[in-house]
Amino acid sequence: MTRDYQQFPDDENGNLLWQMVEDGGDLTEPYEVEFSMAFEHKEQAEKCALNLLHQEQKISLYQEDQHTDQENLWILNVHINMILEYQDVVDLEEWFTKIAKEFGGQYDGWGCMSYLFEYEEDEE
Repeated sequence: MTRDYQQFPDDENGNLLWQMVEDGGDLTEPYEVEFSMAFEHKEQAEKCALNLLHQEQKISLYQEDQHTDQENLWILNVHINMILEYQDVVDLEEWFTKIAKEFGGQYDGWGCMSYLFEYEEDEE
């Protein structure tokens, strides 16, 4: 398969989506995608979480263990079931970047489970 640079531009998101296709991912099927935001203070994360809940978003919130700069950051994930299309990912990143800044945090990227592992049963 040849890469279509209109569908998978040569940037971080386009490269990641293309890698998923090359690894056998079916981007016509929905994935649960986690968009992450990081906050230094619990209160900031909680206010942002409440704002997202009012917008009917599915979220999770946890405190990260010992970040590299010795701080325990609060991580807020927004879980969205979606078909992975480049422009949709870019638009959501822009939206979450704006929201994170509004509450004193920063957008920290996205990810999803893209691999299904099949376990073979032991034959006896």
